[in-house]
Amino acid sequence: MTTFKDATSLAQAVRERRISATEAAQESLRAIEKQDGTLNCFTAVMAETALQEAAEVDRKLAAGEDVGPLCGVPFAVKNLFDLKGLTTTAGSKIHAERPAATCDATAVERLKAAGGVSIGALNMDEYAYGFTTENAHYGVTRNPHDVTRVAGGSSGGSAAAVAAGFVPLTMGSDTNGSIRVPSAFCGVFGLKPTYGRISRAGAFPFCGSLDHVGPFARSVADLALAFDVLHGPDPRDPVCTSRPAEPTLLGLESGIEGLRIAIAGGYFQRMGLPEVFAPVAAAAKALGVTNTVELPDVEAARASAYVITACEGSALHFDDLKARPQDFDPMVIERFLAGTMIPANWYQRAQRFRAVFRAKMAKLFESTDVLLAPATPCPAIKIGQETLLLDGVSVPSRPNIGIYTQPLSFIGLPIVLAPVFEAGSLPVGVQIVGAPYNEAAVLRVARLLEAAGVAAAPVARDYWGGR
Repeated sequence: MTTFKDATSLAQAVRERRISATEAAQESLRAIEKQDGTLNCFTAVMAETALQEAAEVDRKLAAGEDVGPLCGVPFAVKNLFDLKGLTTTAGSKIHAERPAATCDATAVERLKAAGGVSIGALNMDEYAYGFTTENAHYGVTRNPHDVTRVAGGSSGGSAAAVAAGFVPLTMGSDTNGSIRVPSAFCGVFGLKPTYGRISRAGAFPFCGSLDHVGPFARSVADLALAFDVLHGPDPRDPVCTSRPAEPTLLGLESGIEGLRIAIAGGYFQRMGLPEVFAPVAAAAKALGVTNTVELPDVEAARASAYVITACEGSALHFDDLKARPQDFDPMVIERFLAGTMIPANWYQRAQRFRAVFRAKMAKLFESTDVLLAPATPCPAIKIGQETLLLDGVSVPSRPNIGIYTQPLSFIGLPIVLAPVFEAGSLPVGVQIVGAPYNEAAVLRVARLLEAAGVAAAPVARDYWGGR
């Protein structure tokens, strides 16, 4: 979207009839048609449906009806969310053979009920198992800031579509970092909420005990607006909590007074390239934060997350792994096959450690409200890049992109990814981490960083020729 860069201002403009919902949808569709052939964010564009939904928003406005807070805002979702009338592939060849969805995922329903207009489905790593969105079936999603580089994953299409300006709001999923990694690589804001805070009903699973869903946006206000629309109990998702939350959008400008903020030290200050630590320091300076805390047993948390992910993911696809191994993405099947060979007692030990780690982190949050940490060990890597040099050691690139995100996903903490740009450099990100159910605090911190000019999510103008 070039006329209005964010969902909040666009919704207000549609509500005030300065632009129609139909015009907004048409603009989004034109941008996708013109540029997505290069970026490959979308696996399906539902133009006819989008224009019908937009026309209905305009009809309601003309009749004086309340359309909702996302009045006429185009949005798109990772292709693991059900969209009525479209087959949900979850990035796979196997699922492309399934019938079209007969109803929308709960998250899609709620965005539409709030006045949003669904544009289509977005590219991803197969079955959400990856950090780069280099999909063997549907192609690579390219980074709008440098098309020779990956967009991150597994929600790469979701982040890149916002960075490119195609839509101001998208949905993705995060198991071990699949919202935060592409947000950092593409330079957009992302929210991984507390585990169970937003319904996953109608979203194809990867690892049930670790999966989250959440929004990408160009501003913190848009994240808060989307969260307010999305969260809440859902009988279709038994883990979706009924715990109430205050509207986060209303509290964004209340500042950070009273919040105890610290820098995550130790593990989170090692391994990465220098350019990923500078934004954390800049954020800390803007917030007046000087104290550092060391999180307990982070390496064990990451290792346990690996075990649980591999075991649960491979169990879900076990029948297809036996019957149709040739139809999996080659990079994904290797991980699933490895998961089938993990001893059951390893999985049990990982789950027991999870309870221990959760208790230790709860103790830490008794004296700290918010933590600041890097998001990735490097900016976006080159497409096809096999290795990274971290701490002088050459390591496989794809499994090590999530070194800072995996331990924090492990116990379902709410995290905002704040994107940071340095002139002439690729974007990187800062994780703003809170105690469970404290989305309001992490959003307030992100908003202050945005207001201070530390965090920002500009449209990828270099790709668009400086427009």
